[in-house]
Amino acid sequence: MATIIFPSPIFGPVHSRRLGVSLGINLLPGDGKVCTFDCIYCECGFNATHRSRSPLPTREQVREALEKQLLRMREEGTAPDVLTFAGNGEPTIHPSFGPIIDDTIALRDKYFPAAKVSVLSNATLIGRPAVFEALKKVDNNILKLDTVSTDYIARVDRPNDAYKLDDIIECMKAFKGGLVVQTMFMKGSADGVSVDNTGDEYVLPWIRTVKAIAPREVMIYTVDRETPQEGLLKASPQELDRIVALLENEGIKATASY
Repeated sequence: MATIIFPSPIFGPVHSRRLGVSLGINLLPGDGKVCTFDCIYCECGFNATHRSRSPLPTREQVREALEKQLLRMREEGTAPDVLTFAGNGEPTIHPSFGPIIDDTIALRDKYFPAAKVSVLSNATLIGRPAVFEALKKVDNNILKLDTVSTDYIARVDRPNDAYKLDDIIECMKAFKGGLVVQTMFMKGSADGVSVDNTGDEYVLPWIRTVKAIAPREVMIYTVDRETPQEGLLKASPQELDRIVALLENEGIKATASY
C-alpha cells in the first residue's frame, strides 16, 4: 500500500486537479498524520499506522518557511495559483491556525497578490469560533461533506470524536455562501460492505442539504491514488457528470475531478 506523507511546514508547489499550481502549507508534522477523521480513502494512510512522533510546527516556523519559499519562487519566476493548507491531516487542529492564516494572507499580499489562499478541511472543527472566523478570511474555504448519512460517515470518514452532523451543517450555513463544499464519490466495498455513494439513496438527500447550505460552489471528486483500504473503486466520469448535472439543475455551481 503506497501512502503519501507530506513535508512540513511547506511542500510543493504541486499541480492540483482542482486548484492549479498549489504551494502546500502543512500545519501537521512531517513524519505522520494528525487528523480528526480516519478516512478509508486517505492518501496519507490510516492514522494508527502513521502516527507522528514530532510536534506541530510553530507559527514562526510556518511563517519563515513560507516566506523563504515565496522568495525562491519569485526569483525563479514561478507564480503559484494558490497557497493551500493541506497535508498530513486536519489543518484547523493547529492552535495557532487563525494567526497563521493572518500571516499567510500578509505574505501572499507581499509576494504574489494574485494568488488565492485555500484551506482544505474536513469541517469537524468549524464550530470553534476562532476557526470559523479564520476560515471566513480565506479565498477558498473548502469544507468536506461526503454524505448526509451518519452511518456512511461512521463507516468511511470514521471521525475520532463525536461527530454531530446537524451541527456541522448549521455551521456551514452560517458562512452564508462563503464556502466550497467538497465531496468524495466512490464505489466498491470495505470489509464486504458497499461504500458506493453515487446512487440516489445518497445523492438526493445530500443535494437537498447542499442547497440549504448554499455554497459558492461544489467540488466533487473520486479516488485518484492508492487507498489504505482495499476494495475501493473510482466513480466513473459519467456518474460524476450526472451528479454535477443534478446540482446545476438546482442552481448550484459544480465541478467534477475525475
